[in-house]
Formats: sequence, structure tokens, C-alpha cells
Amino acid sequence: MEFLHLKQRFAHEKELYLRVKVRPNAAVTAIKDIMADETIKIDIAAPAERGKANDELTRFLAGEFRVGKDSVKIISGAGERIKLLKIQNPNYFKLFQNKPKVQISKI
Repeated sequence: MEFLHLKQRFAHEKELYLRVKVRPNAAVTAIKDIMADETIKIDIAAPAERGKANDELTRFLAGEFRVGKDSVKIISGAGERIKLLKIQNPNYFKLFQNKPKVQISKI
């Protein structure tokens, strides 16, 4: 699975859960690989101290999925290298609000 496919899938879903493996203290924050079990390897350009790496991770993923930072939550593994994240799609309900309504008329 490619990361682009995750972005495309996210556009049509209410939320997306990601399993990520982070490597803090990297030169730049970037997606490095998607493993066979769909865990996403991400290099983080921040140290693993006082939540700096987690903040950089949520900021980065918010930018990648074009959502606010508050839409990206670390569900588990905040102090670990492997984390489970939930990304909420604030545009999900707008997709259905803008669809034309079907009207049935009497014949």
C-alpha cells in the first residue's frame, strides 16, 4: 500500500487509524517506508524528549492529510517508537451535506 492511497481513502472516510514506527532525531521529518503489515515508518526531526517528537509527528501528519493538528490523536504508544494514531476527517460530514436531495413527485 502506498501513502497516496491512504490519503485518497481518508478523503471518503470519517476517520483513519494508522500504525506508525518513528525514528526521532532525524535530519528531516519524512515518510521512509510502509512495511508489509502497513506500519508506516516515519523519520522525525525532533528529539524524543518532553513530547517534542510526538508534536512533530502530529504536525507532520496533519499537514500530509490537510487537517488541523487537533484532528490527529495518538491513541497509544505516546512514549514508544510504535504508535497508533487516529486522524479525524472534519470534511466527512460536509461531503454528505452538499449532495443534492432527491425529491419524489406525484404523477
